[in-house]
Amino acid sequence: MMVSDEKYHGHKVFSDLDEYIDFYHSLSMSVMSFATVGTTAFVSMDTYVYSSIQGTVDSIRTLLEKGRINDCYGLIRKYFDSVVINVYSNLYLQDHRNVESYIVKKVNNWLHGKEQLPEYRIMSQYIRNSRDLKEINDFLYCDDLYKNIRERCNDHTHYNYFKNVLLNDSETYLKGRARYLDELSEDVRFIFIFHLSYICTICQHYMISSDYLDHLECGMAPPEDSQYWVAPFFQSAFSKILMEERPDIGSAILNSTSMHLEGAHA
Repeated sequence: MMVSDEKYHGHKVFSDLDEYIDFYHSLSMSVMSFATVGTTAFVSMDTYVYSSIQGTVDSIRTLLEKGRINDCYGLIRKYFDSVVINVYSNLYLQDHRNVESYIVKKVNNWLHGKEQLPEYRIMSQYIRNSRDLKEINDFLYCDDLYKNIRERCNDHTHYNYFKNVLLNDSETYLKGRARYLDELSEDVRFIFIFHLSYICTICQHYMISSDYLDHLECGMAPPEDSQYWVAPFFQSAFSKILMEERPDIGSAILNSTSMHLEGAHA
């Protein structure tokens, strides 16, 4: 049964989720031509990862339309897991590929269904212990924000509190239901910011505008510096979401990237 409350459907979480869905769709399409160096994949591994994440976020939106806030958190946990897997796999490839060992077995075996990646805790620690990511990690883990989001996902998944049961029934009265919708909105937004921050740091080339490759494909010389131009969809997410919510992280990225990112949202 769909929720009939207009105030519920007018909540900003729905337009926010639409933004994330569009972003992951655009990102999936734009990285398709990038080879996943360190594996035997012919097409970018991440194009499928981002498409899958797009589907997960879309499923969150579908369940939310039915008022199933509790079920949504099961998918939010999956979204968080998918983000950590994506960050870990790209960081691990970056750390371990070299001339002597072109194929990184751990990630390549996962890609071909021969080996599982480590459990969440190990992947998360690997990311947090990276020297290359120290500045971004210091910003992202300056408090218990992401630990609390993870715990909230677990509370909902395992029915740790009776209120979690009630949040799956839109017809049952629950004091402060709107507050839980606000909380869910913030949790998903901060996971998106978490992901975007690492993409900007580990996979800077994923920001690239299509202009550079379009010129090459047409046999034309690309405009000067066009390899550093940023795709409009990426610039919009960076300015409108990351810089608005976490200008500290955004400023750190602007100071370290060679890409022509802009801070302010027009």
